[in-house]
Amino acid sequence: MGIIIKQSFQNLLTTYLGFALGAINTLFLFVNFMNDVYYGLVGFILSTAFILVPFFAFGVHNTMVKFYSSFEDKDQDRFLFWMLLLPLLIIVPATGITVIFYEAIAQFLSSKNTIVADYVWYIFIIAVSTSYFEVFFAWAKVQLKSTFGNFLKEVFHRLGVTVLLLLLAFEIIGISLFIKSLVSIYIGRMFIMMFYAFKLRKPVFMLSRKRIENPSIVPVSKLSKQGVAIIKYSVLIIIAGSVATLLIDIDKFMIGKYIVIEKVAYYSVAIYIATVIGVPARAMLQITFPMVAKMLNNKEYTAMHTLYQKSSLTLLIISGLLFILIVCNIKSLYLIVGPAYATGLYVVLFISMSKLLDNALGVNNAIVFYSDYYRIVLVIGVIAVIIAIVLNMVLIPLMGINGAGIATLIATVVYSTAKLIVVQLKFKMQPFTSGSLKAFVIIVVFYSVFYFWDFNINPFVAIAVKGSIIGISYIAIVYMLKVSKDVNEMVYTMIARIKNIF
Repeated sequence: MGIIIKQSFQNLLTTYLGFALGAINTLFLFVNFMNDVYYGLVGFILSTAFILVPFFAFGVHNTMVKFYSSFEDKDQDRFLFWMLLLPLLIIVPATGITVIFYEAIAQFLSSKNTIVADYVWYIFIIAVSTSYFEVFFAWAKVQLKSTFGNFLKEVFHRLGVTVLLLLLAFEIIGISLFIKSLVSIYIGRMFIMMFYAFKLRKPVFMLSRKRIENPSIVPVSKLSKQGVAIIKYSVLIIIAGSVATLLIDIDKFMIGKYIVIEKVAYYSVAIYIATVIGVPARAMLQITFPMVAKMLNNKEYTAMHTLYQKSSLTLLIISGLLFILIVCNIKSLYLIVGPAYATGLYVVLFISMSKLLDNALGVNNAIVFYSDYYRIVLVIGVIAVIIAIVLNMVLIPLMGINGAGIATLIATVVYSTAKLIVVQLKFKMQPFTSGSLKAFVIIVVFYSVFYFWDFNINPFVAIAVKGSIIGISYIAIVYMLKVSKDVNEMVYTMIARIKNIF
């Protein structure tokens, strides 16, 4: 667990730095210095672009992680080279379709909000840039180097947005240049990730059909048995990636389709607040995903089960604390953000619960998608997306953004539960232990005690006081009850370092 702990901690720091910048952007700069309509437009552009990413990436970023460790030496070079080309099978035709049917696409996207029509190419460029960023990030991850890529993924673009919002606040740039610059940030991030990935392992361009020694894969034109498996997995993982992305971003897209676009801004703030709960998982899973893929390839099921349970318990404890801190301070937080945005209060509660459940599953996603049983979950995932779309179509016109929150919660719970059941049935392992029950009880008790306990004082002070009481009490109880050996070691290390400072 040494490399996991080290890189997870580094990733945790950069991820939280990114989310701190994102919080400043989302909760203060956007809401104060950008019109709600344009804030909603930015959210719509990004959400629509991210929906396209799994298709444009052709599932390569997942395929690379799954198959890389099964190759050796030059076979790995040939494999990586073809992984760079596969996304073009989608991106090139998609470019032509966008050129030919631009007006029809623009009309479809702007049926409710005409302002969207002028930004179709912005959506397309961000989607392509993000797709290849994920490919280059996966290139680095299979070398077990995730820290710099995680910095780019979590911090770089948010820092760029912070700078742009400050320029906008001081009227140095206008909204048009802001959005163009935003697109440039995503393009620049892609190229920086590419240079770093190629520095770790230079690409070897292999257009020749000549067989190599001990071939594991041949050029696509010959389609060896393993080559067929790789292509098949890539195609199917597009569906898997689309399911995950759609469950995250389809709600914002559909809000922009059914109601006024400024509601996307209100919903985006609520989603961002709740997404903080998922930060620990994002940090840990950057490094554990390649390790799970390797364990599956080598059939190291005992080690995988141990990692499954440890990751689940650790993430449940950490995300549980974040869940309590967020939902028990949400009323004070919305007093700071503004009354218009407070319409998303219940959205925060709904999405926070779904994030907590997802974190509690640990490396479940990796086990499912890098095993031979991912096809089963793909079917369930498609069903979950259909449920989400139908519920959004029904609930958004009736309940506004709260309806979108309910739809996302229901679809996410269905999908997460299905993945849990698949791993249990196929691998005879599940992530929960007696420590999980203790953690769950602690979370419920803290929620019951602190949610209805409000301080009628300055909201900043209220959050600081209430958050401190919750944080100290929660950590102390988890430590004293010895819920998790790993968490106790982390707490002990932190206490020791603080003592050394003083």
